[in-house]
Amino acid sequence: MKDKEQLEKARERIIETIAQNIHLYGLTPSAGRLYGMMFFHHEPLTLDEMKEELGMSKTSMSTSVRALSDLKMVERVWKKGIRKDLYQVEEDWYQSFIDLFSTKWKSAVSMHKISIRKSLSELRELASNEETDEEIKELAQGDIDKLEYILSYYDWLARVVETFESHEIFQLVPKKTN
Repeated sequence: MKDKEQLEKARERIIETIAQNIHLYGLTPSAGRLYGMMFFHHEPLTLDEMKEELGMSKTSMSTSVRALSDLKMVERVWKKGIRKDLYQVEEDWYQSFIDLFSTKWKSAVSMHKISIRKSLSELRELASNEETDEEIKELAQGDIDKLEYILSYYDWLARVVETFESHEIFQLVPKKTN
């Protein structure tokens, strides 16, 4: 019995650490506990099994599973003879990080670039208008310079994302093999 308690204590420490850090993925601690619990299961679980194990409501469980699934951290699987949906952890943590990182940053880069390009167009028009006050032209040009710098940053960040998506990152920072 002591060995089982030690095993459970070691697992619980990891589950709680995941729950404390899952906010980095934009998720709640309860989703982190769910992920941690699923991580240590060797077989896929139904929502009812998850609910029983964690004591969460079925609605909360379903919401957490959907959030984990949206981030590709959990996947739905099929098993012959079982009608209920089964879920298991996506065990490739490298790919899970890449998917999350890429999705979030591609969206942010796109949103920023659209905004910057629109503002650059307006500022260039303002700076080139002969009727614009000289002080405003100088301020507009200063803003143009800043936005062009930021645009080059977002171009660089898009290349960083591509490095992750193409797995070139592993040539720069190799995975550690056991």
